[in-house]
Amino acid sequence: MAMASATTSASSTTPILSPTTASIFHQSLHTVSKLPFSKLTSKSVIRPTTKLQVSSSKPTTTTTTTTSKVAQETVFFDGGAHYGDLLANLLLGFTLLWLPLTLAAVLRAFFLRYRFTNLRVTVISGLTGQDRSDFSYKVIKDVQAVPRFIGEWGDIIITLKDGTKVDLRSVPKFREIAKYCLKMAEQPVVLKESGPKGF
Repeated sequence: MAMASATTSASSTTPILSPTTASIFHQSLHTVSKLPFSKLTSKSVIRPTTKLQVSSSKPTTTTTTTTSKVAQETVFFDGGAHYGDLLANLLLGFTLLWLPLTLAAVLRAFFLRYRFTNLRVTVISGLTGQDRSDFSYKVIKDVQAVPRFIGEWGDIIITLKDGTKVDLRSVPKFREIAKYCLKMAEQPVVLKESGPKGF
């Protein structure tokens, strides 16, 4: 009876207790069931709320930067030198005089690749394809086509605006590719073609 009165008097004299004093108070009374710990801890942890108000003269508008959709790159031609160039040079390679040209044709067939897309021209060469040169159609000044053998394949000579000449040798479908380059460079599609030459 004395314990019950002590707990009621203690709870009436201390309305709000911190968690550390509540644990000390609990140990001194030796009773667990009569103390309202849930009420004490919820009342003791009171955090003041502050509202931050920002005023500005101009209304804030969130601008999302939408980049225009990048044009997808489509491939017009992707391939190496014409196989007829390799075959003709292999047949003529039995003569010692033609052997350097045969070696050049073999290297072109295995280690040279041309790619014409709607955005750029790419020439990939080297043993592992480490030598790569790209240029846009915007820098093309002139395109010439030189047929080889009987016109089955040919060379494309692209002159850039800075005076650089890019020589693409033994290109299959060279006339169509040269016209495509002129069209993409927004130049008049008048193909300058010289007479057929040797291999």
